[in-house]
Amino acid sequence: MALGGKRSGNAYLTVALLLAGVPACAQTSPTIPQGFKYVGPGSCSAVACHGGIQPISVTKVQQNEYSTWVTSDKHAHAYAALKEPLGKQIAQILKLGPAEKSPRCLTCHALDVPATEHAREFDIAEGVSCESCHGPASQWLGPHLQATAVHSRMVTLGMYDNKNLALRAEKCLTCHLGAVGMSVDHELIAAGHPDLTFELDSFSAVEPPHWVEKGPDGRPSTDPLLGVKAWAVGQAVELQQSMLRLSRHAKSGPWPEFSEMDCITCHHALTGPQSWRQREGYKGHRPGDPPYNLSHYVLFRRFAEEVNPKLDAELATEATKVSALVSSMSPDRTAVEADANHAAELAERMVAEVRDATYDRARTERLLLAITGDADSIAADGERTAEQATMTVDSLYIAQAKVGGTNAATRAAIDGLFKLVNNPSAYNAPQFAAQMKKVRATMHS
Repeated sequence: MALGGKRSGNAYLTVALLLAGVPACAQTSPTIPQGFKYVGPGSCSAVACHGGIQPISVTKVQQNEYSTWVTSDKHAHAYAALKEPLGKQIAQILKLGPAEKSPRCLTCHALDVPATEHAREFDIAEGVSCESCHGPASQWLGPHLQATAVHSRMVTLGMYDNKNLALRAEKCLTCHLGAVGMSVDHELIAAGHPDLTFELDSFSAVEPPHWVEKGPDGRPSTDPLLGVKAWAVGQAVELQQSMLRLSRHAKSGPWPEFSEMDCITCHHALTGPQSWRQREGYKGHRPGDPPYNLSHYVLFRRFAEEVNPKLDAELATEATKVSALVSSMSPDRTAVEADANHAAELAERMVAEVRDATYDRARTERLLLAITGDADSIAADGERTAEQATMTVDSLYIAQAKVGGTNAATRAAIDGLFKLVNNPSAYNAPQFAAQMKKVRATMHS
């Protein structure tokens, strides 16, 4: 496992598979302010701009960002995925016509904006490209080339503020979780689309990174624990956005919306005494009722309760209420919408707390030990929570190893966790709990 922000081995393969077919970072809204238009990725591809082959260390950016995107980033191939067998199958089942022409697909698989917002012609087949994440470049393209360019000024000209971790996470989640008009619902999943999952630090590591993280002074960051902060901020934003998504689903559309549930509760084998689910029972909900998917909070709470115990207690109360309502299968939609909105407000407050928190080696170690020490509860919560736990433990270990050194046994044990979440339908909680305990044991060896 390399410690420079890139995953390898089972960890890399699994997270890469999670990324495949689940593109990120479409525009947050179908409309943009007057005068801001898109110029297309070709405007960034010159060798003197972002099209170089080798990274350069004497400039503000590496200048090979376009080359990294076009050769290594799955976002560049998001449009092409629509023409592959799975894309065709989904479009056929849902009667969408060609997937590569369907607005429902293009909103996340390409830079799909009206022709009136094009500053020049560009090819939608280029997929999720530069301006999908960095914003329409018509007004900042020229000014951002100047040696005196200031990021805050570029933001006023339409550049998206990806230096802000909370805004970065929110941008990614427009597609990796869903936003207004951009939803991977139960219908789409039933047709074959992968369920959505996300963790900011892990997904950033395998994108791969094409940016230089900056510190408060604007210089390249030397903080080895920056990944812990990215994890925490990403978790807080994802919780907030997941509650807003639930509120939207409760307000309109089919109900219950099963994409909000723990999918694998239903999509697995029930084979009598061999079923670990039947042996464990159905804590917190009636057998046969799929529980609400709270994986966006279960892991994050271990951190939130340390950062702000009072706010976390409020958030926990509201999240529990939301979960109980949705899991009952027949809740009042208005009540779900109101409670989910309240939980989103609390989560938004927590985003600010997490953003300003202190990240040090001691806190990282406490968090890692708290999560691995709660193996049975996390495993029993379901595959989605186990998946989040795996990515979280991986991120925390990598950060910790940067300051404390590597441990081959811990690395191997974490890779074993990834193997157990490779096939969601085959997930086995007792096996996952046992492997998590192995991870913890290696930390004391």
